[in-house]
Amino acid sequence: MESRKGKLEVEVGVIVALLLSLGAAANPTALQLATARAAERQVGVTIVYDPSYVHLKYPGGDVPLERGVCADVIIRALRDIGIDLQREVHEDMRAHFGAYPKMWGMASADANIDHRRVPNLMTFFKRRGKSVGDEYQPGDIVAWRLPGGLYHIGIVSAD
Repeated sequence: MESRKGKLEVEVGVIVALLLSLGAAANPTALQLATARAAERQVGVTIVYDPSYVHLKYPGGDVPLERGVCADVIIRALRDIGIDLQREVHEDMRAHFGAYPKMWGMASADANIDHRRVPNLMTFFKRRGKSVGDEYQPGDIVAWRLPGGLYHIGIVSAD
């Protein structure tokens, strides 16, 4: 992705589409709001930035709540509404490993870390055709590259 002065190019995954693709009930507005509210409940929980590799339980594994990265906040918010992104990403990567970025020298999917890497999440949502333009709605998951090339991900707030 290239950046333009004053504007970051973004890739976006819409959680409503993910929920619908996983068989959730069909009220997109309610689903988006639930996602946004779940993310808002994560504010102040993860207070120590810690990108360390950790062996996790599978499915449903997590690093200690006070630690993590931006993706951990997304993972926790989605678990709060019944979506285990660790399992969803791992299953897709196991079946389609070649479709995912080769940035870490991995030879196969790893349920301990794959879902915690923003480029993998971007690929996961894109593979499902879930993206929007610049018209963000509460509950949309947005991923982008910060100045300097670092990846970041967040959920659009309802407020």
